Amino acid sequence: MAQLDNRKRKIRIFGLSIVGFILIFSVISMIVVSIIYNGQFPRYDRHDSTITAGLRYEDLESEYPRNLVNFKSGSNTLQGYLYDTNLDQGLVVVAHGLGGGADSYLSQITYFVDQGWCVFAYDATGSFDSEGKTTKGFPQALIDLDAALTFINTQETFLDMPILLFGHSWGGYAVANILHYDHRIAAVTTVSGANSAMEMIMEQGRSMMGPFINIQYPFLWLYQRILFGETASFNAVDAVNQSNVPVLIIHGTEDESVAYKGSSIISKLDEINNPNAKTISIIEPGRNGHNNLFRSNTGMTYIDEINIEYRKLYDSHNQNIPYEIKQGFYSKIDRALAQDINRDLMDEINDFFLESIGQ
Repeated sequence: MAQLDNRKRKIRIFGLSIVGFILIFSVISMIVVSIIYNGQFPRYDRHDSTITAGLRYEDLESEYPRNLVNFKSGSNTLQGYLYDTNLDQGLVVVAHGLGGGADSYLSQITYFVDQGWCVFAYDATGSFDSEGKTTKGFPQALIDLDAALTFINTQETFLDMPILLFGHSWGGYAVANILHYDHRIAAVTTVSGANSAMEMIMEQGRSMMGPFINIQYPFLWLYQRILFGETASFNAVDAVNQSNVPVLIIHGTEDESVAYKGSSIISKLDEINNPNAKTISIIEPGRNGHNNLFRSNTGMTYIDEINIEYRKLYDSHNQNIPYEIKQGFYSKIDRALAQDINRDLMDEINDFFLESIGQ
């Protein structure tokens, strides 16, 4: 009898040890997951335009006037930019990528205005001139786009206008997944977009932690669910399939941020049954990555020349260029040429939008 009791006690102790280990592991995993997750979504303030080669709105203001508007997304006030309300062909809403803001897409915005579209762009939560201590997570792009479209639907100017969505990367994920919502949308172009927040997080996690990230899957899923609720579970394939809205899916075959054969929407092509969905795979070497697909060959040649000169400057200052010298270098750059847009790609998007509204 004593031996039996002793055996039961050992089994009980072993069982409690297993339970204790699981609890401790779970608590530690949730802490680690929250720290790593939050670290991937910091706040992104405006870049210092004096030491970058991007377009600056102050250089374009006279030709492309805009109105500033504000709207709420949750507890944060977001900054919106409305271009050319005199144009009534349709309203193109631009959703930007993670790490940037609306002005990161001035080349695309000005292109759309030149084609006769009114354009609404905005800085997402935690980005540029919008409120938010952080960008919070991938589903936040979807929440912000929902808030932007809700705001647009309150504006009398746009009541009779077709609304078309253009998004890249973080924004590409958002403009496709917004079809889960009940908004009036005429067409969607998603560029370099991920299918779901979870797939994107797991893909990025594997690059950081290797196979160990698979053990953390339930904790990542739970943490996103705590932060964003049901929105965290949305995926683009379901959104596109449940809608007959025309959708153009564009992706570079060598995308280094959203893998073409991994987390991308385009990798799920065989699951998409929306008859109005179209795809473009960018295969041209040197222009089939995550960001460079928007650049013209002329622009990329110029950027290569700039990089060679910058490398010489970098080496001459022992890898530590003084700020004033860096400013001097960038002051001589032709920003319009450096950001010269891939006209062929943008024309395909414009033609798709026109076709979608029957023009």
